[in-house]
Amino acid sequence: MRLPFTKMNGAGNDFVVIDNRDLSVQLDSTQIARICDRHRGVGADGLLAVEPARGDADFRFRYYNADGGAAEMCGNGARCFGRYAARLIPGTQEALCFETMAGTLSTRIMGDNVEVTMSDPFDLELNSGVSVKGLDTAIHSLNTGVPHALSFVEDLMNFDVRGMGSAIRHHSHFPNGTNANFVEEVTRGHIAIRTYERGVEGETLACGTGMVACSIVYHLLNGIPSPIQVDVEGGDTLTIGFEGSAEEGFRKVTLTGPADFVFEGEISL
Repeated sequence: MRLPFTKMNGAGNDFVVIDNRDLSVQLDSTQIARICDRHRGVGADGLLAVEPARGDADFRFRYYNADGGAAEMCGNGARCFGRYAARLIPGTQEALCFETMAGTLSTRIMGDNVEVTMSDPFDLELNSGVSVKGLDTAIHSLNTGVPHALSFVEDLMNFDVRGMGSAIRHHSHFPNGTNANFVEEVTRGHIAIRTYERGVEGETLACGTGMVACSIVYHLLNGIPSPIQVDVEGGDTLTIGFEGSAEEGFRKVTLTGPADFVFEGEISL
């Protein structure tokens, strides 16, 4: 089997994207992991598949982590998905909506940038009481389509993201696992983050849902209004917008940043 694909990246978070609107491609977890393998495959943080919607949306968004396991959502993946899907509908310049396991999302194409309206966050837990050896700051958590834990640290550049991230990701407080983020304030209203991603089992250059979680918790702890600017390890700065409060819940959450085409090809499976 020869599988056509497009390689994309969103702020350094990279994906293999396939057009599966006819549902002819049925990949198992081993095949997906092979495609995402950086030595024996294309290399990616995950795989995105464009499939027909089951309801009134334009498409269905299917996302798989690099280990081949299905995941609920991916913010940077959603932006890449939106830009890729726009090419499939001639004349599309503005908004698209698509179904995900975390709800129906919408994207707006803005040149090389894409704005995605995210699902409403839930399961907020400030100062969770979770502790891991070697980390002396509070751990907070928020589900922004996928679960995230986060902690504010000093000297983010030299922080042990892999070691601390793995400890949090596998902590018993998170029975289904979690992504782990480490945050440092750059200036007021501007933060930098590094993320250890569940399913990738290592640090990625960016994580959209992680940016959202970190921005909302930063807002709650410091009273900083929306929008929040976020620097990621891939070198880009993205913008997070939101409305609401901890009491009422957050809504109209947006993530805006680049979504780039890298190359197209075929891989033999």
